[in-house]
Amino acid sequence: MTPTPDTAAHSTKTSNDALDQIFRQGRTYSAWLPKRVPVEMLREAYELARMGPTSANSNPARFVFLESEAAKARLLPALAPLNVEKTKAAPVTVIVAWDTEFYEKLPQLFPHADMRSHFVGKQAVIDETAFRNGSLQGAYFILAARALGLDCGPMSGFDAAKVNAEFFPDGKWKANFLCNLGYGDKSKLYPRNPRLEFEEACRVL
Repeated sequence: MTPTPDTAAHSTKTSNDALDQIFRQGRTYSAWLPKRVPVEMLREAYELARMGPTSANSNPARFVFLESEAAKARLLPALAPLNVEKTKAAPVTVIVAWDTEFYEKLPQLFPHADMRSHFVGKQAVIDETAFRNGSLQGAYFILAARALGLDCGPMSGFDAAKVNAEFFPDGKWKANFLCNLGYGDKSKLYPRNPRLEFEEACRVL
């Protein structure tokens, strides 16, 4: 029997070359080649990342792409000292943020049930859902960018309050993490750090 397209899609393993590019050989870059990232690639990376699953299809992540020197200059005062030069050199820095009012989009994103009412007025649930699922979407974006041939340098070393005050003064969006983006200089990579083995990090019950 010929498998249906859906069955075929679920039964096909991604090639080792693709797995190498996205995971095994994907690295966190701190040095960058002076090569511009076209806006079309940023759009393509987002359009791939948005397909990843989120709770109730909530899609709470928001992405702000800083490409110009003027935009980067607004970010630099919020960075930890070790992150300044690498961010200045990166072609693009992404502020991965989350929308505190994401639930207002739920009638559009989850039209077959009233999910909006599960969140309105419940700040703790809003914050937890948005931060968790926004973090997932940020990770999807990194994998999408790698799949398209871009390199990434995600960062936590910044003052979120300063970023929020500068870029999101109305308080509706909040910064989660930053990610430098472009074409990494492989000659300046350190050896890969170790990872935990399955037996150290996993349980099968």
